[in-house]
Amino acid sequence: MTQNGAQEVWASELRLNPQKSELSVTFTDGTIGRLPAEFLRVVSPSAEVQGHSPSERKLVPGKRDVTIRAIEPVGHYAVRLVFSDGHNTGLYSWRYLHEITLRKEELWSGYLEELAAAGASRDR
Repeated sequence: MTQNGAQEVWASELRLNPQKSELSVTFTDGTIGRLPAEFLRVVSPSAEVQGHSPSERKLVPGKRDVTIRAIEPVGHYAVRLVFSDGHNTGLYSWRYLHEITLRKEELWSGYLEELAAAGASRDR
């Protein structure tokens, strides 16, 4: 249980597709997420992407073809994803994976809008 009495959600299964382009996550509350590598890369919880405050968050263009090279367990609470572009500093806690699974459409559409506003693309 968390401090507010809510049940803690854990990932009960992680499965990387053969192309290494999508991570499927099943959570203990029954939620199932299918998270593309590109999405996971651009919403990485790392300081490199998120900064140390919302105003420092970085837009990460050009990741359409990124794949996941490795999934490394971090204790019992997270995984580190190693991407084909060398990025490996984000720790994806079960709570963060669950949150981005639930908010996937919102986060993805916001990312696409930011790319367009910056004159950037998924390819460069």
